[in-house]
Amino acid sequence: MNSRFYGVSKLTTPLIPSLREGPGVGSGRGWVSWTSWVSTRAYIYIISTAALLFLPSLGEGSGVGCAQTLTQNTISTIAKSDPLIITGAIGTQNTYYHSSIGSGYRSPWGNSFYANLNVSLYGISMPFAFYYSNNNTSWSFPHISFHIDPTYKNWRGHFGRSNMGMHTYLMNMSFNGVGLEYNSQKLRVGAFYGELRNAINDDPDDPTARKPQYSRMGWGVKAGYGAGRNYLDLFFLRAYDRINSIDARWQEQINPQDNVAVAVKGGLGLFSWLTLRGNLAWSAFSSDKRAERIHTKELDRWDKVFDARYTSLMRIAGDISATLSLKGFNTTVFYRMVQPDYTTLGLYYTSNNYQSLGINAATTLFKKISLSASFSGQEDNITRRQLYTTRGFVYNASASTNLADNLSLSAGYSGYRQLQSDCKAHVNDTTRVNRVMHSFYLTPSYTIDGETTENAFSLSTSFTQNKDLNRFATGISDVTTLSAGLSHSLTVKPWEMSFSTSFSHQQSKGYQTRYTSDILSFSTGRSFLKEKNLHTSATVSLCYNDIRNQQRNLSVGADLTAGYTLAKVHQFSFSAGFNKYSDTNISADRTSMGTTEVNLSLGYNYTFSLLHLKRHAEKTTTD
Repeated sequence: MNSRFYGVSKLTTPLIPSLREGPGVGSGRGWVSWTSWVSTRAYIYIISTAALLFLPSLGEGSGVGCAQTLTQNTISTIAKSDPLIITGAIGTQNTYYHSSIGSGYRSPWGNSFYANLNVSLYGISMPFAFYYSNNNTSWSFPHISFHIDPTYKNWRGHFGRSNMGMHTYLMNMSFNGVGLEYNSQKLRVGAFYGELRNAINDDPDDPTARKPQYSRMGWGVKAGYGAGRNYLDLFFLRAYDRINSIDARWQEQINPQDNVAVAVKGGLGLFSWLTLRGNLAWSAFSSDKRAERIHTKELDRWDKVFDARYTSLMRIAGDISATLSLKGFNTTVFYRMVQPDYTTLGLYYTSNNYQSLGINAATTLFKKISLSASFSGQEDNITRRQLYTTRGFVYNASASTNLADNLSLSAGYSGYRQLQSDCKAHVNDTTRVNRVMHSFYLTPSYTIDGETTENAFSLSTSFTQNKDLNRFATGISDVTTLSAGLSHSLTVKPWEMSFSTSFSHQQSKGYQTRYTSDILSFSTGRSFLKEKNLHTSATVSLCYNDIRNQQRNLSVGADLTAGYTLAKVHQFSFSAGFNKYSDTNISADRTSMGTTEVNLSLGYNYTFSLLHLKRHAEKTTTD
């Protein structure tokens, strides 16, 4: 682990080249070098100390905007980073808007100014930002979050806000604490302890108080052995809410929770072509840790780990899969089950009370055609205690191929079916869920690449139907959509200029209504000057929309953009837009016919670097 930083070195490796090259401290050159070195170090220490003292107070202050997180990953990253880098940007954006029907409460002029400053200390980034727009001011500042992961050979430590891989059914939260992992080629172990969730303890008398939550603590261990297709891993999680972390009045509204969970995952390669994988988790969960305890001989054996209460539940979640891998063909069959109310205090959220079974497969034919397909079914109410049971089926298939070097084709289908059936009660036939969705797509593309030009053509088509199959349904929620798009792009290589044309059509039919949209657009772009630092583009579009018996309109638009970069730090931008709307519906209000809109925008951005102190390079010495 490299812990050598700027200003910490061996005596045989001077920090500043001028100290080594100068004639000595007693000479003029040596004195200048010495004072320059002291000033540089003092500058670093002053900024570092000010940042560490000032930033925590910023986190306690109030202001408009959101705080950004300040983190750093590893000691080696810090050691390899430059000691101090100060960069930033300032700019402005000015807009003008005009509409022939008026702009209401909107001001035709818009002006904004922004300034950003980023201070990087040994790779730790601290961004500050200020934004002003039309008499509204906002600013943001760093929020310090300590995080460091030192590594040594196969060992890895975690300090501060960290993540450590645990079982998918046990924990996906980060923790603020300490942890240690060992990972070799086959053996792996780890443990952690820390806070999983901060307390929210606003003043109960404050009408704007946030929803309270307890501080949540947790610790866990894991151990595993194996690699590749053959492995076995064990996991343990203990998590609980701290009762006294919130006000007593909040405690009357929410219950502190308690949880212990164990999980196992493994893989087994039975043959070179068959692999089994599985996950299984048990979770003992108390929804109120203040409830009365249950005392039995069996339960009292575990009272040092978990207190069983009248609010406690034991639930299971797991999955198993089998993968078949043959030459040119792969398929996987899987089953998953999560019992009702399964959860752990290490998960943000988890779905439960369902089981699913599925299969997916993929193959390649003639080394040119790629095929894939999948099917899965899922149902809830696995304990049959709900009034109704809902089942869903998802299925899809796709194919893609390159018919030639410049011609490709892809097509596919996807579908969904949802059904509702009786269980504890009979489903009303008029409200019974029985729905199906079909979707097809076809996308060919063709490219012609010549010496001076390159042409690309593409066509995309799709059809989607969403239909209620209930025999009492009126079709009010049924929707059928057909869409198609055609595009062509032309690149003229000697001019370094591109042109593109596109047309799209979409028609959707619903209950007693139909929506049609057609869009045609032309665009072009080119870069100018020797350094290609002047970029321009232009677009013209025509759009027609028709909602049967309700609305019909036609619009024409044109947009022009230009950007210029000077000396790599000054960026100028300009854009102009013109739109003409016409409502052709005979029942339209005359005041909305022939609406014209104009948009103008002018912007400037300047990026700068105030200071950049580079890390002193390592020097190899020979004894």
